[in-house]
Amino acid sequence: MRRYDRLKHILQLDPEQDSHEIYRLIAVYEFPWDFTRALELALYRTYAVPSIGGLLARTAELTDRTQKRYDDTSLLLDAVLEHGFESEQGRTAIRRINQMHRAYDITNDDMRYVLSTFVVMPKRWLDNYGWRRLTHHELRAVSHYYRTLGRHMGIKEIPGSYEGFEECLDSYEASYFGWDEGARKVSDATLDLMASWYPRPLAPLVRGASLALLDDSLLRAFHYADPSPLARRLTRGALRLRGRGIRLLPPRRSPHYARQNPEIKGYPGYPNGYRIADLGTFPAGGGAGVSACPVRQVPEEEQGRP
Repeated sequence: MRRYDRLKHILQLDPEQDSHEIYRLIAVYEFPWDFTRALELALYRTYAVPSIGGLLARTAELTDRTQKRYDDTSLLLDAVLEHGFESEQGRTAIRRINQMHRAYDITNDDMRYVLSTFVVMPKRWLDNYGWRRLTHHELRAVSHYYRTLGRHMGIKEIPGSYEGFEECLDSYEASYFGWDEGARKVSDATLDLMASWYPRPLAPLVRGASLALLDDSLLRAFHYADPSPLARRLTRGALRLRGRGIRLLPPRRSPHYARQNPEIKGYPGYPNGYRIADLGTFPAGGGAGVSACPVRQVPEEEQGRP
């Protein structure tokens, strides 16, 4: 197999009927490392919307149990990607995601914005740092994949195209990005988590590189000082150089899923074993300013049903 043979295969598939297969090929064969980084950045930038970052701070899940929340989010999305929407594993993962979201007062607009980040940020990351860019055919498939996920999550008025997702993201950020003290704590905890994945002497360097990747709107929202021009050039230049190097390598022959990432470190059992139905939070009540509702635990025998 040559470097662009998998893309030729993708272009022969239908971008809507085969959207899951196309997205899987892109995410676990073509760009597994890049998609991991891009989706990390996608979730991170949602903290800059105070209604999202503030809620995450009040739950304390991303400040007190940052690694486990990272693990569980990655593994739940990974189950849908690996097994599909109609599989038992995919249905169980979506059910867990919905149970967690329904425990809190989250607006449809916020949910639609978060969904938009999953579509737009990988494309923008690959435009800057990937070994190739996504084709329009692939973008149609990615958009359809996340429209399907959004429908399973009960999100309304989902954009019908990549361009629609991009407009949703850009307009929402222009209107709602802003300062929130709790969101800043969530941001700091996330940056600390990323730094913890490397030897301790490298932590300041990793944090600095992470900040150098943020755009000005994110830096302003979190009240971070602007990284130095040198830090930005070195960080972004290194990522571009990596992309050029990957282009020269043989294509990946085996899939790489999020559960295989070394960053998945949670409680005992990861990454060697876990039950999808046990992932995530099981909120029974909300804290101050958080509205929660009872969440029925799904019996084992029901987990294959939506």
